[in-house]
Amino acid sequence: MSEWSSSAAMVLLSVAVASMCYFFLVMALPSALTSTSYTKKCSKIYVHKEWRDLTVKDRLAYIRAVKCLQALPSSIPTISRSRYEDFQATHIELTERIHLVGHFLPWHRHQINLYGKALRKEFWDWTRDGDNAKRPLAQSPIFDDVTGFGGDGVPGTYTLPDDVSQTPEPYRYVGCVQTGPFRDSVYTVHLGPGKLKTNHCMIRGINETWRPILSTENVRKQLASKTFEEFRLVIDDMTNGIHGMGHAAVGGEMTNIYSAGADPLFYLHHQNLDRMWWHWQQKGNNRLSEISGPTMQNGNETVTLDFEMDFPALGPNVTVGKVMDISKEPNCYTFDY
Repeated sequence: MSEWSSSAAMVLLSVAVASMCYFFLVMALPSALTSTSYTKKCSKIYVHKEWRDLTVKDRLAYIRAVKCLQALPSSIPTISRSRYEDFQATHIELTERIHLVGHFLPWHRHQINLYGKALRKEFWDWTRDGDNAKRPLAQSPIFDDVTGFGGDGVPGTYTLPDDVSQTPEPYRYVGCVQTGPFRDSVYTVHLGPGKLKTNHCMIRGINETWRPILSTENVRKQLASKTFEEFRLVIDDMTNGIHGMGHAAVGGEMTNIYSAGADPLFYLHHQNLDRMWWHWQQKGNNRLSEISGPTMQNGNETVTLDFEMDFPALGPNVTVGKVMDISKEPNCYTFDY
């Protein structure tokens, strides 16, 4: 489809919007990400930090940068309304090809790296909240109304669409977020839930049930996986996996496999999941080249390092092998712990 062309010529930024966002978007970029070469040695390694370890000034700058990204024109205007929504739209379009497959982790690693080209990228270490049983999850600094991403959804403020097939487990869609920088009075979502295109608020339904699964103890058990195949399956386990339970803890649209990217926490959650994969990769020989699993759901073909992944509207195709080592192009980042 021509709407999904990733040509830079399609991204026409108005002078007013570009100048408004320049400081927040450009100043935050790791310089190594300006390169398009996948073999060039990184000129700089960017260190991702956990949200709480940032200064208040940096947290506020990050939030302003997200809002600026939401104000930039889309490169696929017939599908999405902003550059921020281009990332969500791509995820919706490819959902069934990038979940429950061998390249789930590589694809999302590269997507969040592409997101980092447009916005400084940090992570949410949910083990800090999973380990703190004395504080309700909704009171985590990540949900702060000023220096975080706003609070829980308010019951009774969101009506599910008529097409209930797009909102499985409707009890998770508690209501609209009405506090913080992405409250319903200032932030409108245009894609989702699911594959629908509806104007709605950012929906959440924070759920304490999943706190133990996000604990350090449970994460360590999953990191103890001996093979990549074991690791990719255990993190996606529907009752105990750190991937799905991170989504479920936030609730609302974060639980929708298609349109979860409506919530900016989607990217901090997946950056932390990438951090977990990075930790697993460091624990054994040859893990930087270990990959397995099907190339498509219920398929018989096994993914390899030469398997090509596509990123419509976001950037050029890239093979799995190119994203395995975060210390090399096109990645050029690491984590502070």
